[in-house]
Amino acid sequence: MSFFGSDTTMRAPLVVASAFILSCGMAFTAHAQQVVSIVTSFPKDLTGVYKKAFEAKNPGVTVEVLNKGTSAAVAFVREAPAGNKPDVFWASSPDAFEVLASEKLLQKFDGANAKVPAKIGEYPINDPDGYYYGQALAGYGLMWNTRYMKANKLPQPKEWADLVKPVYFSHVATSSPSRSGTTHLTVETILQGEGWNEGWRQVLAIGGNCAAITERSFGVPDGVNNGQFGIGIVIDFFGLSARASGFPIEFIYPSVTAIVPANIGLIADAKNPELAKKFIAFALSPEGQQLLFDAKISRLPVLPEMYEKAPAGYPNPFGGKITAKVKFDPELSRSRYYVINSLFDHTVTFRHKELVAATKAIHDASAKLASKPNAKGEALLKQAREIAYTPVLSAEKVQDKEFLKLYSASKRDAMKTKTVTALEEEWGSQARKNYERAQELAGQAAALAR
Repeated sequence: MSFFGSDTTMRAPLVVASAFILSCGMAFTAHAQQVVSIVTSFPKDLTGVYKKAFEAKNPGVTVEVLNKGTSAAVAFVREAPAGNKPDVFWASSPDAFEVLASEKLLQKFDGANAKVPAKIGEYPINDPDGYYYGQALAGYGLMWNTRYMKANKLPQPKEWADLVKPVYFSHVATSSPSRSGTTHLTVETILQGEGWNEGWRQVLAIGGNCAAITERSFGVPDGVNNGQFGIGIVIDFFGLSARASGFPIEFIYPSVTAIVPANIGLIADAKNPELAKKFIAFALSPEGQQLLFDAKISRLPVLPEMYEKAPAGYPNPFGGKITAKVKFDPELSRSRYYVINSLFDHTVTFRHKELVAATKAIHDASAKLASKPNAKGEALLKQAREIAYTPVLSAEKVQDKEFLKLYSASKRDAMKTKTVTALEEEWGSQARKNYERAQELAGQAAALAR
């Protein structure tokens, strides 16, 4: 007998240890397979309800929510290494899904609910190619704090165009489309509804009336709810949920709006594709659709039958109570997605102080000329408005396919990056010059009204 014991004696603890390690590894693998990760721009008030309901329905499953702004979420999916990507992409921006699908970052699968209509108006609810599915419907509009409006003696707005009026100066808030997919869609809706030049005139004039350009879309409804801002440009569920939760809020859909789907899709190379499909199926089921009526969520289901169970007065996009004037073109939106985000930032977000100063000068001159008319002053004021609110990028340029290619690639080479950077610097510089010149002309116009 060996001093150290027999081989069998020595092997027994090793076998037990190996079995223990193996079982731990299997348990860890099983645990990993029971986590479904979702990258989304939606607030916790929404995702928390779905997380709780899905985990209750599927014991042992954990829903991991990665909350990011839409543009950041797209970048996150793009940059995550294969085999370590999140499982589900869930957001309000259909053009973001178009971008992901075009870059082959979504996995096609047959997950549609047959009871969901093919279209809402002329807009497909599900991607015709099967890369993503409409999970809710959304419109874009205006929410306002009734107490704030009364205290400041402000009329209730009805249209986007109302927000350019002097009476709303410093009472409006919006977010940047580069940080908020819903704001991007709002800007795109205005551009498609009004045309490139007139749409940008409206967007720039509204930007000049804004008290703030918030970093996240949530900052707008939060500011309206607490009375920091009077009026906010928002996706409908922010206004509807605030009102349902007891805030002194009203919400309206302008006539120039679009009803489009908020989508959900399976990410290509997802860690847990089967569990992801199960979550998507739940979100599209009657049980998942019913959750949209939760006061904290207040979204529009894609299943028409659900509206029979909706709270009294709930908007029904299938019942004619919401009329969408804009026939939203997702391909057009996708093709210029990054251009619009960049143009807004370099002419509004980063130049907001100068834009606000020009807008105030224009409003002041307009008020003085209204009481003391002067033909030369009116001409100068017209010129100031034209300079301040004409986009620095022409409609012809944004239709140029070669120009759009600079922004279409997910990864640019050094030469493209240099070209884009130079363009954006030029936009910002031109915008600053325009606003300063507009302020100067408006000042001259006001002086003539004395």
